[in-house]
Amino acid sequence: MEPFGLAAPARILFGRGEFAKAPDLAASLGPHAFVVHGATPRRAQALLDSPGLQTTAFACPREPDLALLETALDTARHTGATHVVAIGGGAALDLGKAVAGLLKATTTPLDHLEVVGRGQPLTTPPAPFMAIPTTAGTGAEATKNAVIGVPDHARKVSLRDPAMLADIALVDPALTDGTPKPVTLASGLDAITQVIEPYVSSRANPHTDALCRAAIPRGLRALRKLMEGENADARDDMAFVSLTGGLALANAGLGAVHGLAGVIGGRVPTAPHGAVCGALLPATLAANLAALPRESLHARRIAEIRVSASEALGTPDIAAWSRRHGLPTLAQMGIAPADHAAIAAEAQSSSSMAANPVKLPTELLQRILAAS
Repeated sequence: MEPFGLAAPARILFGRGEFAKAPDLAASLGPHAFVVHGATPRRAQALLDSPGLQTTAFACPREPDLALLETALDTARHTGATHVVAIGGGAALDLGKAVAGLLKATTTPLDHLEVVGRGQPLTTPPAPFMAIPTTAGTGAEATKNAVIGVPDHARKVSLRDPAMLADIALVDPALTDGTPKPVTLASGLDAITQVIEPYVSSRANPHTDALCRAAIPRGLRALRKLMEGENADARDDMAFVSLTGGLALANAGLGAVHGLAGVIGGRVPTAPHGAVCGALLPATLAANLAALPRESLHARRIAEIRVSASEALGTPDIAAWSRRHGLPTLAQMGIAPADHAAIAAEAQSSSSMAANPVKLPTELLQRILAAS
């Protein structure tokens, strides 16, 4: 067996009702919490109203970019925040994670951002950080990177360091109840992609295999149920799969879906990340399968995934099923065919692309984009 390591939040709490513990847990990390939330503070109100905790609220109304990160850092430092609590979707969690990572630093974000920056490891320990997801998609509560847009380079890249893993990841599936169907579909497909890509990753290990093998059919079944109607058990399963995906990708990496999605997100910030991943997944799996030796481990795993999709969704055609339930194509999200060549070329330098099970030439990446 090849050597491998494991990286995970220091403490994970999962289950309905666990959010009731959030104020006391936040207070345990320090006296002044910088609370990053989504466009509105509704989900964060219990934290903001906690009598035993001084708080500063900061809204993350969009996927975070460099300017928003710099504003958040200035605010957190000015108010004397001792730690960070992020509650919301993947965007809010990524912003909070980045703020915690750099709160005490004297360096700049560009010193640490990959691809467009210097990509240096953190030189100052992060501030304590608690992550509370309110969507089931990115698994950002369990990862060691924060995705930040850099408009000047038209790219979305990561601030990444093992020290950025959360001190507390609190996952209460009840916070995802009632999520609108389009968001449920897009975020659910993102969660499923994030257990599929680590499973077929060139960096997969026995631990991530054990996590992903069971999570793939579980996520597909839960998403099908949620497309049929609200279902608390399915919400629980999707939240679990999302957490599993975060743990898996933190230890085994991702692949071409996210390699392409990061470039698309930088070029078309309005395209929802989960929807982009969901649109890219079927064609990417097909391209990988065609490029792999027929009897290779990764080819067998992709065939296994197709069987799981057929059993869970009633069809192996994930693309047709997703579009039937309202997932837009890349073109409908604003990704022009004229940009496919540039997107494919830029994706080759993505950190996610390095873990794809087989090297895909730029021309094949263009065909994936055209088919998605």
